[in-house]
Amino acid sequence: QVQLVESGGGLVQPGGSLRLSCVVSGSDLRVNLVAWYRQAPGKERELVARRVSGGSPDYGSSVKGRFTISQDNAKNTVYLQMDSLQPEDTGVYYCHALVYKTTWLSPTAFWGQGTQVTVSS
Repeated sequence: QVQLVESGGGLVQPGGSLRLSCVVSGSDLRVNLVAWYRQAPGKERELVARRVSGGSPDYGSSVKGRFTISQDNAKNTVYLQMDSLQPEDTGVYYCHALVYKTTWLSPTAFWGQGTQVTVSS
């Protein structure tokens, strides 16, 4: 069983920072891709940041230069450091991973349950 569990969301003032964490649990996993998406009320889910295993990260245009995606493979954890937060960054943030096991025919996508980020004064 593979689970993604996010944490670190909350309320922050404009200009502030938050760090989201996502623990990928499960045995004998190889994580091919990790990403963060967000969904604001009344809007479609959008890509925030993505990193393919062994590759360079890429970011949504609205967060480039302010957000950073990183991984700690020893802890099976993905992070999203968010700086200079603005009200338009408000939304539910979801962790996403493409995971593979040798017993599977192909990689499989998993999602976390989401964590709320609210940027407001």
